[in-house]
Amino acid sequence: MEGDEFMASVAISTLGCKVNAYESESTAQALRQRGYQTVDFKEKADVYIIFTCAVTNTAASKSRQKIHQARRQNPDALVCAVGCYVQIQADQMAEQEKIDILVGSSGKDKLPQLIDEALRQRREPIVELHDVRTSAEFEMLPLDEFEHQTRAYLKVQDGCNQFCAYCIIPYARGRERSLPLDEALKEARRLAQKHKEIVLAGIHTGRYGKDRDTNLCDLIRGMCEIKPLERIRISSIEITEITDELLTLMETQPKIARHLHIPLQAGCDATLKRMGRPYTTAQFLARVEEIRSRIDGISISTDLIVGFPQESEAEFAATMAFLKQIQFSFIHVFPFSPKTGTPAQRMSGQISSEVKKQRARQVGEFSRNSYYAVKSSWIGKDADVIIETCENGVAFGHSSEYLPVQIDGEFVSGQRIVARCTHMLGDQLAAQAQGGQEK
Repeated sequence: MEGDEFMASVAISTLGCKVNAYESESTAQALRQRGYQTVDFKEKADVYIIFTCAVTNTAASKSRQKIHQARRQNPDALVCAVGCYVQIQADQMAEQEKIDILVGSSGKDKLPQLIDEALRQRREPIVELHDVRTSAEFEMLPLDEFEHQTRAYLKVQDGCNQFCAYCIIPYARGRERSLPLDEALKEARRLAQKHKEIVLAGIHTGRYGKDRDTNLCDLIRGMCEIKPLERIRISSIEITEITDELLTLMETQPKIARHLHIPLQAGCDATLKRMGRPYTTAQFLARVEEIRSRIDGISISTDLIVGFPQESEAEFAATMAFLKQIQFSFIHVFPFSPKTGTPAQRMSGQISSEVKKQRARQVGEFSRNSYYAVKSSWIGKDADVIIETCENGVAFGHSSEYLPVQIDGEFVSGQRIVARCTHMLGDQLAAQAQGGQEK
């Protein structure tokens, strides 16, 4: 943008996972450094960038809707689509969506330069697409801070080798690859200058370092030594990757959040087997019981798919019984979404949309009640809270267990305090700061 007579505006919309959030923020920072002005996606802009998602058909549909929204807001704008949906549907998108720049799951580091070039000379759509199935290099996308956020994400891993029957992500993101340990710690130190909490993000976070003769515990140990950093959170981790070494770290390191998000996907062994998941319900339950016995008061949340092909009423009933037995803090529930190219899409016994919606509603209601009960159980207890916002004498933040807490008083973003939970206020815990107990 150097030498241009105007400052071009860019609006970014980010769909999907925390990895997408990291990549879009890194892109925004790179564009600001080149002289672009970032604006809200609802505003008229010279450039629109949509970080797409393909994990469900709903996510893919939302990606297309954002592209159409950008075109409506400024028909003359440069429209860029990036990420997983582009990786698997680039040809179709180039023909149907009138997109100027398409970048798949790799090559995102080139996006600012591609935008510069396209603004100087508009031409045929630019397509930056590579075969991620053979890529073994972790793409470096440096980032100094997440603007206007207390919590920062740190992308340390990409790709997945698991190939569950329902999942398109291994095809969209490619093989497992990790950020080198020294680079990950360097990035964490930069982010810790502006953020008290860092969330470790990856497509398969628990597999961090398997391609580099290191592991997730090595990374977390190194991050615990970063003095400005108050809290380290793991975004999501498979039950098979929660090692005794990790539990020992969580027992001994107060900086590690007392919350784990562990995808279950189904609570019936027959369903899990068709999904290609690498555990049984008995194995899952035994490990969760071990985690709870070692980490007192830990919050455990999960992901669940309902309406997977051939999921009978008996299988769904088994899943509901397992959910009641294991008592997750909260459940993210998804109706099964058949993705073209996956084994599950070709399976017989597809479940009707109405049945999937009904089962999702049932799990959702159960989850809301469970989550309310978990939060209520904290009344009378002290929560370790990092303040995220404070307006008109009312502060909001999350506890180490990722429970939402509202506290009366004047605090600053990033401040870590101990607060006594007193009652429920809607869906949030209300709490009072304990005198002299700022962390």
